[in-house]
Amino acid sequence: MVLSYHLARICRGSILEIGAFRGGATVAAAWGIRDAREAKKLITIEPGGSLRKHPLATRNILGSLKRNLARQGVTERITIVEGRSFEPEVVAAVHRALDADQVGLLILDADANCKRDLNCYGPNLMDGCWLIIDDYGGPADNSKVSATKTQVDELVNSGRLLPLGYYGFGTWVGRWQGIMPPRDR
Repeated sequence: MVLSYHLARICRGSILEIGAFRGGATVAAAWGIRDAREAKKLITIEPGGSLRKHPLATRNILGSLKRNLARQGVTERITIVEGRSFEPEVVAAVHRALDADQVGLLILDADANCKRDLNCYGPNLMDGCWLIIDDYGGPADNSKVSATKTQVDELVNSGRLLPLGYYGFGTWVGRWQGIMPPRDR
């Protein structure tokens, strides 16, 4: 959460979050924007649904998200796009919300397919865009770790991502390298 706050405060451009869940990182990013004292858009994508047998279980993810944002007084700072990040109507809604802005901070905490999400939104990321990718590491029973780590490592090795560190219980932090390197032959 501290990284979401800090990077939202210092980044140039808008913030895009994929996978808000109950809104912890969303609130932290909104507070970072508030403390930056400059206008920045914060767009979050969340498909909703329910989650059972989990310490943060909820029957209505979107309802919990909206309540938490309202409790923290940040609702007006955030555009919520309901749906899955890769659905054409969601991608179009994000593009409309961004308008001509570019993304300076991308927070990925969804379904372990960060490569797909970077392919969808990479053209909207400014060169040097900060990235926070959750589930890069963590306990063996976290089903998202293996796929996330593999994809992030591939993106680092291809030159598309620049790693800066590994924080907390499994969060990768780095930067987007906007210029695509030539492919090996």
